[in-house]
Amino acid sequence: MAARNRMPPWHEHIRLANGRDILIRPIRPEDAGPMQASFTLLEPGEIRQRFLHPMKELSAQQADVLTRPDPRRDFALVAAEPLPPGEALVGAVARICIDNNGKDAEFAILVSHYVNGMGLGRHLMRRLVRWAKGRKVQRVYGDVLESNLPMQALAQSLGFHREATGEAGLVRVVLDIPPPKPRHPPLPSMPLSASR
Repeated sequence: MAARNRMPPWHEHIRLANGRDILIRPIRPEDAGPMQASFTLLEPGEIRQRFLHPMKELSAQQADVLTRPDPRRDFALVAAEPLPPGEALVGAVARICIDNNGKDAEFAILVSHYVNGMGLGRHLMRRLVRWAKGRKVQRVYGDVLESNLPMQALAQSLGFHREATGEAGLVRVVLDIPPPKPRHPPLPSMPLSASR
């Protein structure tokens, strides 16, 4: 592949079923303004499914926190117009955060109704799981509204199972990640000879 065609890590161009070209890339601080602006275009149900409670706006502080993930434990991708960060309209955000135990990681995904139903959520979830595997995470989980049947169906199709959260109206979907297989088979153990 020619050097000029190479994309930076975690960047990829994809074409949706409706013919729209989008760029999937790591979130950038410059995305804060467009995210705030596009928040008002979201439907109340979309907001509630992502944040688990109603919100009328995304504050500047909230947008700043969302667009500055801690590289040691957080990872966030956006699906945006193929324009420079700060100019591109963001249609979807996927985020994962490793818990303090270093073994579990919580995900959250928001896909706006403008690009919903085209496989984007599945694509983003696979990228989050791939990142988690690279960080040796053992369990990926997310709390989902019981009424969010599409998200539950997506999670189940990717191998997640359901667990109770203890909180009314919520269900936890969990993916257990098996440890990586060793690259080389272990050496056979040699019997110890009795010393005389």
